[in-house]
Formats: sequence, C-alpha cells, structure tokens
Amino acid sequence: MEIFDMREFDGHEQVVFGHDPATGLRAIIAIHSTVLGPAAGGCRLWPYATTAEAVADALRLSRGMSYKNAMAGLDFGGGKAVIVGEPRRKTPELFEAFGRLVEGLGGRYVTAEDVGTTTADMANVSRSTHYVSGLGRAPGEAGGDPGPKTALGVYLGIRAAAKFALGRADLEGVTVAVQGVGGVGYHLCAHLADEGAQLQVADVRPAALQRVCDEFGARAVAVEEVLEASVDVLAPCALGAVLNAQSIPRLRAKIVAGAANNQLAQGQDGAALAQAGILYAPDYVINAGGIISVAREYRGGSTEAQVIADIHGIPARLTEIFERARRESRTTNAVADGMARERLAGTRARLVA
Repeated sequence: MEIFDMREFDGHEQVVFGHDPATGLRAIIAIHSTVLGPAAGGCRLWPYATTAEAVADALRLSRGMSYKNAMAGLDFGGGKAVIVGEPRRKTPELFEAFGRLVEGLGGRYVTAEDVGTTTADMANVSRSTHYVSGLGRAPGEAGGDPGPKTALGVYLGIRAAAKFALGRADLEGVTVAVQGVGGVGYHLCAHLADEGAQLQVADVRPAALQRVCDEFGARAVAVEEVLEASVDVLAPCALGAVLNAQSIPRLRAKIVAGAANNQLAQGQDGAALAQAGILYAPDYVINAGGIISVAREYRGGSTEAQVIADIHGIPARLTEIFERARRESRTTNAVADGMARERLAGTRARLVA
C-alpha cells in the first residue's frame, strides 16, 4: 500500500499506525494540517474490511476536518482517527491504549467521539491523555456529547437551504428523508418534527427506526429506497460516499443536506448534483456543530449558550456558499473547498512571513 500515491492523500502532514496486542488495538491517526492549530477530529470505530480501506477513510475524514474547522472559524487543524474493530466488542482497555497512542503525538492531535464511539469511550481515553474532548460536563458548561450539537447545526442548515431553494420561511409540511437515525439523526428528527416537517426515515437498526417513528410520527422506508424518496430534502446521516455516479441519477430530492461526512464519493459528484438541479449543502459546513462544541470544551471557559450562538452562524455560511455558487456558476462543494483553502493558505502565509 503506497500511501503517498493514494487518491485520498492530500499533502497530509503525518499518518500514524498504532497496535497494542494486549487489547487488540489497531488504529490509524491521520493529521492533515496543523496550520490553524492542533489537528482536531473524532475517533471512528468500524469493522473495516482491509487496512487500505481504513487508511483511505482516515485520509478523507482528516482532510474534511481541516476544511470543517477552517470554515467554522476554529483555531484547530484537521485530523481523524480510525480504529479497526467491531463496536459491540469494544472495551475500556482498548480506549486506554488508544489514549496512549494519542498522548505519544504530544498534542498535535486532539480526539473526540465519532461513529462507533461515545462519551464513555472518551472518558476511558482520558485516562491516558489530556488531548481529548467530548467528555461529560456540568450543567451550563460547553461540551459533552457533540451529537445533539451536530444535529442542531444540520437542522438550521436545512432551514437555510429550504429558504434558498424553496423560498420557505419555515419547514411546516416540508418533506424530509433522513438516512440514519442514530446519535445525530435522532436529534435531527426531533428538531424537524417540532417544526412540522414530514419525515421519512431509514436505518439498519429496527429499534432505532421504531423509536423515531413512535416519537415523531415518521414513516419508515427501506434502507435501499431512502435515497430515492420523492421529498423536498434528503438528509444523509449515516456513512459517507452515498452520493455517487450510481445514486445521483436516482435522487428525487430538491435539496441534499445532512450530517454524514464525505457524502460525495468524488468531487465531480457535486457537479452531477448541480446538473440535476439539486442544491447540495457541503457536509463539512452544515455538520460543524459537533466540532464547535468539542473545540469550545477543549479550550475551556465557555458556556453552553456560547456554543449554541456559534452554531447559529452555520446558516449564514451556507447561504454565502449558495449565493456564490449561483453567482459564479460553480458547484457549492467547489465554492466551499475554495473558501476553506483560502483560510488555510492565508494563515500559512502569515506564519511564514
């Protein structure tokens, strides 16, 4: 496996492999950039089929974190960790071992929870390192589980997209298909239902699906059919690469705006969405609520109210992207990528000068 030749490699500063035979830890930490500050990004636990698949995911996700943190105005670079394993078989010792791997980087990378990991797992990581966030918090303080904060940002972003593309001042009666109703998707459904949106939901876990249907009056649809739902908004909230050459021609939504990272399988898929007349909310812009919370918690001294106020800045950033894309006849993902790279390049230039 030639990492430097991988399509996902994008000038990453560092890629670290960690193995602990006693706990079975097999982890990869990818640091894309520390130009803005220490690389911050969650730790994903997933049963990757191959090491190459895990490395590719870490590279993609870490670059996305550089762009996400840049667009959110955070003084953090981009990094991501992946642990190869089955979430149902994780142990406290596994995460303590992972914490030692993080500690060995001396603060270049700050971790938090992601798919397959929880605040309890991060508490176990914190036994071995201080370079971790997304822990428990006292009432009124910033931090804790970032999932609900991610959901809030996505909800606000959907409102901004609906206003831009549909001319809607609210979401009453707007149809939304949510793919994945876990830690983020569930809370997103709560926000949408509170405003009167009509929900169609899909998830591979029957219990999670039934919970959302019971609590929010959502209609369950098959996992293999949710992307093709005839709705106003499609909200991917599971894993990435769901928007590709095979799926995009079958989409019937007017807007794609969800929490999943790396929704586009390739950059050119953004053009395919635009050609189909579908407004795409760049994932790392709309789903930044969680990292905003994590960053505030890690730096300390912030309140829950300050986190919420920061998250309410997401709609304005999205609207700027939508307007620039229309004005410049460009795709929304290309506009967002350019804006993120501009901040990274500007900071790099100031550091060199």
